Order: sequence, then structure tokens, then C-alpha cells
Amino acid sequence: MDFHLHIACPGEYEPAAEIVSKGGENISLTRDPQQAAAQADLVVTDTWMSMGQESEKKNRLALFRPFQVNEEIMEQAATDAVFMHCLPAYRGAEVSAGVIDGYRSVVWEEAGNRLHSQKALLEFLL
Repeated sequence: MDFHLHIACPGEYEPAAEIVSKGGENISLTRDPQQAAAQADLVVTDTWMSMGQESEKKNRLALFRPFQVNEEIMEQAATDAVFMHCLPAYRGAEVSAGVIDGYRSVVWEEAGNRLHSQKALLEFLL
């Protein structure tokens, strides 16, 4: 990898060690989202619960709450850092409304680019 990936997550949800080891020294894990965001050029999060995980909602909300990407986290990132999320996003859960709707958010551009990739894949498969 030609970049450094800093992952902040609860210990119970760490990525598999064999995957992390493939990134060598370019991947670091932390329990501190501010540390992970420090001077980052890009801050990314995802939904905390996917379909089929509804029974885990209460536990996941409690565990992931400190990892919400909010204005305080974005202040740690580089001054020209952008925010990305693959959508759908839950404002007030994994990301604050101020960040996802803010000037540093590129989620709609990201979604637009993904749309073209998905259309190309459909065309290929059909």
C-alpha cells in the first residue's frame, strides 16, 4: 500500500489479523478515533449495523458510540481532509449531521461514482 491506514474500532470488531498483516507497517489499529484521524487526509466510516444484525443494535450502538465521526474527530484530521461514507448513513449514529452535510463531505460524489461502476458491472453481467 502506498498510504497509511489507521483503523479505530472496538476490540470486539477488529479486522482479522491475517488481513491486517498483509498491510505490514502501513496499517495500525487503535481504540482512539481521535488518534486514528490525526492528520488524516481522508476519514471514512460505515454503518454500524447491516441488514440481519438488528438483534445486535443495542450492543453495537453502545460499543461504537465513541467512534462516531463528528466535528471533533474531523478537527483532528488535516485541514483539507474529506469525509466519505458508502451510504446509507444514519445521522446521529456513525456520523453527525454536521459532518455528513458539511463542506468536507464528498459522500454524494462518492455515491455518484459508485453508480457508474454498478451500471458498468450490470452491463458486463447481462
